[in-house]
Amino acid sequence: MIRRAQEKDTKDILKLLVQVNMVHHNGRPDLFKGPATKYTAKQLSAMYTDDSRPIFVFEKDGSVAGYAFCIFAQHIGDNVLTDIKTLYIDDICVDENCRGQHVGKALYDYVLDFARHSGCHNITLNVWSCNPGAMKFYEKCGLKPQKICMEQIL
Repeated sequence: MIRRAQEKDTKDILKLLVQVNMVHHNGRPDLFKGPATKYTAKQLSAMYTDDSRPIFVFEKDGSVAGYAFCIFAQHIGDNVLTDIKTLYIDDICVDENCRGQHVGKALYDYVLDFARHSGCHNITLNVWSCNPGAMKFYEKCGLKPQKICMEQIL
């Protein structure tokens, strides 16, 4: 079952946030600290009721098997950008023990449908090049590169 995240999900979400962080830490230890979470329990609590930043969870056997953090974005009256409404996927994760069970695809399809019903023009997300599994998953879902961020380490 996919639904909006609630306070009762905090422990499971924090566990998944560490899993995501460790993928990034292992790929780019120069940028990402070791075991950590992107959000604290207090920050999550505030986000659960923020309709501009919906969090969806895939519940399986009473616990969270995956999540999708989303953020609505729109640049109304911008000098260059059009006024389209975008749903940005800030973070998506499937528990290591549930991968290969189509949890990620179900979450993505749910978010896609949510974005359509919310009047969005598109869905966007960022993926780190050190995470080829995620890139492959997103490409299978139909996402295509929109822009590329480049760096030169000094």
